[in-house]
Amino acid sequence: MICDKKKVTVVGTGLGLDTLTPEARKAITKAEVLIGAPGVLELHQDALKPAYPYYLAKDVRTLIESENAREFAVLVSGDVGFYSAAAELAEVLASYDLDFIPGISTVNAFFAKLQLPWQDAAFVSAHGRTMNLVDTVRRKRLTFCLTGNNSNELGASLGKAGFGHVKTYVGENLGSTQERVYEAAADDLAHGSFPTMTVLLFVNEAFDDRTPSGLPDSSFTRLAGVPMTKSETRAVVMSKLKLRPTDLCWDIGAGTGSVTVETALHAYRGHVYAVERRQDAIALIGQNCTAFHLGNVTAICGDAPDVLEKLPIPDAVFIGGSGGEIGGIISFVLRKNQNARIVVTAVTVETVSSALAAFTKAGMEPEITQMNISRGRQVGGLHLMEAQNPVTLLCAGGKR
Repeated sequence: MICDKKKVTVVGTGLGLDTLTPEARKAITKAEVLIGAPGVLELHQDALKPAYPYYLAKDVRTLIESENAREFAVLVSGDVGFYSAAAELAEVLASYDLDFIPGISTVNAFFAKLQLPWQDAAFVSAHGRTMNLVDTVRRKRLTFCLTGNNSNELGASLGKAGFGHVKTYVGENLGSTQERVYEAAADDLAHGSFPTMTVLLFVNEAFDDRTPSGLPDSSFTRLAGVPMTKSETRAVVMSKLKLRPTDLCWDIGAGTGSVTVETALHAYRGHVYAVERRQDAIALIGQNCTAFHLGNVTAICGDAPDVLEKLPIPDAVFIGGSGGEIGGIISFVLRKNQNARIVVTAVTVETVSSALAAFTKAGMEPEITQMNISRGRQVGGLHLMEAQNPVTLLCAGGKR
């Protein structure tokens, strides 16, 4: 039975004994029982009181329930609010007399050693979680990263996205006698040897946080015979998709990957699956994603809807090419997620008819727009407007 009068203090222990705040020392001294990860408890082994190596919130609660002691200190490294167990502990220990004591985090310490301000930096962690480092580095000048012992993988991902040159500050074993702080290039991380307690700061002086629509066609590498959705059409497609930064998207019939690129730039905290039947186009999509420093794209070679089965549930789907299977693709998408936002582009009346029939069968009334674009072309000293092929857009679904 939980006793509400038990006192539990979650203590941020900083980077070690030398960085422990007076308030933290007082809480540790006053506590009858210490709880925390083994590495943290080792620093307080002379406290001459029971110490239990538990760090999962549910285990901490179970121990406190079973102990007769009245005051507990739960020790966490660094600060209680920076990628620590604080959120879970606050929830499971809410019925106790609960306090949190902040500590000096690796962020404070590392930026101080580098003599840099950190109020405008982005903060990410690769410790026990999936995260898209590439697109954070692309969008921010300063990106601080807890590596979770994944420095090699992080360096490889940045190199693949064309960010191997980015200046990187490496902090190893901060606060210990083995502390080491030095500068490297992101490429160097892929092949180095790093201790578990390593933090990184990436400095991208050419950062770009824009989310453009209708990028110039000349921005993309092309390949003969591989289609590309043109700039003006792309701009309208993006407005119709109404993407959120966290959306998971499918680009079906990705071709050159121009829509893939713009979708990934908009859904920079999400992910884009580019589905294309031509193997040479898959390589082309990769080249264009690297040119735009994207780390949130997976290209898949195969025919839709067959290859869609194993993909995660989409929030938004663009269908630029269907191989004559537009009806089956739309039906499959809606089976995956009946609330998915779907945008189809068509240059033939047959595709328009098939897409409209598929939406109608699903009980949906699509918004239909036809674009007739003309581009200026210089002839001698004059300029003529040259008509492009009309493109029809059908848009339906989504709770936006």
